[in-house]
Amino acid sequence: MADGSGELNAAAIDRPLLHQKLFAPYKIATLIDTVADRGISAGTVLAGTDLSPDLVHDPHTLTSIQDYVTACGNVIAAGADADVPFEVGSRLHLSAYGMYGYALMCSPTVRDFFDFAVRYHLLATPMQRLGWRQEGDMAIWSFTETYREIMSPEVRGFLMRQQMMMTVTHVRDVAGAGITPARAFFGLPDAGLGADDERRLGCPCHYGMPAHELHYPARFLDEAPQFGNRLTYAWLEETCNGLLGEARLRTGIAGEIGQLLIMASGQSLGMPQIASQMGMTERTLRRRLDSENTSFATIADDVRRRTVLQYVETTRMSADDIASKLGFSDTANLRRAIKRWTGRTLSELRRAG
Repeated sequence: MADGSGELNAAAIDRPLLHQKLFAPYKIATLIDTVADRGISAGTVLAGTDLSPDLVHDPHTLTSIQDYVTACGNVIAAGADADVPFEVGSRLHLSAYGMYGYALMCSPTVRDFFDFAVRYHLLATPMQRLGWRQEGDMAIWSFTETYREIMSPEVRGFLMRQQMMMTVTHVRDVAGAGITPARAFFGLPDAGLGADDERRLGCPCHYGMPAHELHYPARFLDEAPQFGNRLTYAWLEETCNGLLGEARLRTGIAGEIGQLLIMASGQSLGMPQIASQMGMTERTLRRRLDSENTSFATIADDVRRRTVLQYVETTRMSADDIASKLGFSDTANLRRAIKRWTGRTLSELRRAG
């Protein structure tokens, strides 16, 4: 969440592992469609990945960060012009992002949109870490490169221009076509593309800066977007919380802990036991979790939530049996936990099912 100054730190976002298959293929599909008009085939785009054109157009396919980095490198090697990343970014409207994008469109205020975009960015195939802050009369998006060690300078520039253009597109989707950035900062050298960058982003561009940033006037932060709806937003926030929990249970050190807790379902494993199983001290494990902006208690609670809801939704086990199997001290604690997680009672959940 933003603090009183309006700041959200980019470090609040997890870093998926490069080869983890976590993300729908919408970005790769958009890249393929964009370069097809330039004579670059889908096979060329997908070379070096384990994807095929049919898989890319299957909504059940999952892709990795490395898949997209490879695809972008292929496009550059095939001679794609400097306009391609902007074209891809302009095509990736919020409607391409599933529940995450729908929630963003329903944000009650533009400030809520900024907050939500950062908090749930893990759901959007994040090539950079996204953050935002308010400084005086400016609302500033920040884009931190997290995978630059595996990218060529050309791929870095491609992905940063795409990210800048996606952000401009998303702000327009929410706040209207008349909202444009005041300036763009690139933490990249000037490659002679300044005129084209300024034309596509609609603002002055500065290079060799300490950070990658996109600056907007802050005066529109508390305006209501055209499609803002508080009730729908609240419902979608709950849905995205579940999706984010599932994604985090598959990424980084949190993912490893989540899998250990799932395999030990019904046993009371605490942080000391998990640290021992992972071959590290409790202090080291806590530090690793801090770096991913999470905690052992958060992961354990999310694993328990998912397991309980699975039993409730897919079995007819009694509340007493579920409580006993999953290590609750009594049935009353189970019922309180369900109410806290879902806002509904056990009986209400089973009637809805």
